[in-house]
Amino acid sequence: MPLPVRYVLFLISVLVLAACGKQQTLQGIFQKTTPHEAYARQLRQAGLAETALGRDWLAAADRALRDSLVVTLPFQETGYFSADRATAAAYRYQVREGETVRISLTLDKNTDAHVFLDAFELDPERRATRPLASADTTALAFSYVAEDDRQHLLRVQPELLRTGRFTLRIQRAPSLSFPVHGKNDVAVGSFWGVDRDGGARRHEGIDIFAKRGTPVVAAANGYITRVNETPRGGRVVWLMDTEHSQHIYYAHLDKQLVQPGQQVRIGDTLGLVGNTGNARTTPPHLHFGVYRGGRGAVDPFPFVRRADTDPAAPRTAPGRLGEWVRVQDKRTELRRGPVAKQVAMAALSRNTPLLVVGSQADWYRVQHPNGQIGYVAARAVVPAAALRRLALSTSTDLYAAPAIGAAALDSLPARSSVAVLGEFGGYRLVRSAAGQLGWLANASLGS
Repeated sequence: MPLPVRYVLFLISVLVLAACGKQQTLQGIFQKTTPHEAYARQLRQAGLAETALGRDWLAAADRALRDSLVVTLPFQETGYFSADRATAAAYRYQVREGETVRISLTLDKNTDAHVFLDAFELDPERRATRPLASADTTALAFSYVAEDDRQHLLRVQPELLRTGRFTLRIQRAPSLSFPVHGKNDVAVGSFWGVDRDGGARRHEGIDIFAKRGTPVVAAANGYITRVNETPRGGRVVWLMDTEHSQHIYYAHLDKQLVQPGQQVRIGDTLGLVGNTGNARTTPPHLHFGVYRGGRGAVDPFPFVRRADTDPAAPRTAPGRLGEWVRVQDKRTELRRGPVAKQVAMAALSRNTPLLVVGSQADWYRVQHPNGQIGYVAARAVVPAAALRRLALSTSTDLYAAPAIGAAALDSLPARSSVAVLGEFGGYRLVRSAAGQLGWLANASLGS
């Protein structure tokens, strides 16, 4: 069905704005004005923010920051956005200080649109968000290092009047190189915070076990600030990490092979694994610590933990994206995240229709008829084929949503036949004889 004239005019205006912004591709990482903010400003300057679609787009962006879904990393989802509605998806995830968060989004080859990605740090005490990184392009990837143990949020929002699909991945990686040659985090045998000296103090680092004489290497680019010997640490080396403005501590070395002031690169040998200092009675290992300005020692394990493996590809049917399904069980739940233990946002009764907007593992991200976004188990829904066919007793309007005051899509004459696809709150989702989807109030349907 052709778009109304007002939408066509709106589309032309937005395409002009998009053309002005094409030079922003692959900008947006840690810049003062993000691509999303620039696009919103262009909408306002052109007067488009006062139109219904413009207001909806800005409202969707703000709502996403307050009403995010909850996912665990690594995460992958195939998503869908439609030209006929302004939407924004928001994903909340937990990170540890020192982790590198890698975000990538790829648009389907048949999708021509800008999609704005914005990562934020959440501050629950102030109920505020702090921008971290952003970008926009048709195939992008960016990363940033978490500065604290916090929840972060990623907002994904397409420009107006575009339809398409995307694949989103969020993964974690170390921000430092592993400090013992030939080893990885499996070799860590003693972790942050465990008791030392009978509980008198806590372990302020991790212990990485290896054969005596194994090379200990620079975990970051920087310069050596101290090479000395102490009763507790034995032979130690301190490295100033110039990229992250932090100090890295190597202790219990058998030999020190660098000098103060020496510039080093990742992988350069600083010394050899030993058991000097108060480690004389233990097997050879490296005590590895990270010290940050104003905070002292922090848990170094997230800084060097192995990168996430690739997340599992969706096992749900990607062909459902953009289509309606309906609940087949007597009752199921709409959840805030794609796991059974996640918070239930709403109870769904049998035959409730849901629009599929994302496909993730064994779950669908769906839009409830009331506009709420959440996850439902794929096994709990079936394609929204016709439940029954009914004839209208009188002429009636076909509505865009199951709500009083919703926009009318069409007027259907009396005795016309409709296929009922689902039921929700005194309305039924139907397909007209012409193939148009919409909502009818139950009172307008015959028996």
